[in-house]
Amino acid sequence: MRFPLHGSSRRLRLTIASVVVLIVAAATAAFVNFGQFLAEEDPLEKADAIFVFAGTRAERPLEAYDLYRAGYAPRIVVTRAVAEQAMSLVEERGIRVANDFDLNRTVLLQLGVPESALITPSRIHDNTAEEAQTLHELIQRNGWRTVILVSSKYHLRRVRLACRREVGDSVRLIRRGSRYDTSTPDRWWHRRADIRWLLTEVPKLVAYEVGLRT
Repeated sequence: MRFPLHGSSRRLRLTIASVVVLIVAAATAAFVNFGQFLAEEDPLEKADAIFVFAGTRAERPLEAYDLYRAGYAPRIVVTRAVAEQAMSLVEERGIRVANDFDLNRTVLLQLGVPESALITPSRIHDNTAEEAQTLHELIQRNGWRTVILVSSKYHLRRVRLACRREVGDSVRLIRRGSRYDTSTPDRWWHRRADIRWLLTEVPKLVAYEVGLRT
């Protein structure tokens, strides 16, 4: 024999069901929008320089060139990254292979950017945090007030954290994802390449959030 539920029991079950629905809805929204969260950009405006983060051979410098040609900034910063360890062994065998920095610089020069408009810091960077330190040094040395930060789409959230930590709030930083990056942040779960990007980016982002530098 069933006994009717008290009104308070019914309300409790309804409340629990509502909470579960809200949690599922929030988790689904977070899942769907996570790519766009990582790839969030800022509105473009005129700047003192375009800072290109290392990591690609053409995707990022091409975006920097388009911004330079459109008149958004009069100079482009190209950084150097640590080369693959085996490259030194290749050079020991008499083979000269251009590294990413050389290729980035060559792309920009051959596209028509004058050498006088290129800034190429000598420091070799091991991670985004070190590039942010170089950006800070350049800002202080040149008195820049606005800088466009060019990188791949899913790298932009970490770029913002690293650079804001170094630079503070006194300089306007404009994040710009390369239009030549084929990632699809609004449908990131549909492409294996996007999923791989996120799987490597999320741990680094968490590390930045807790104060580590990678």
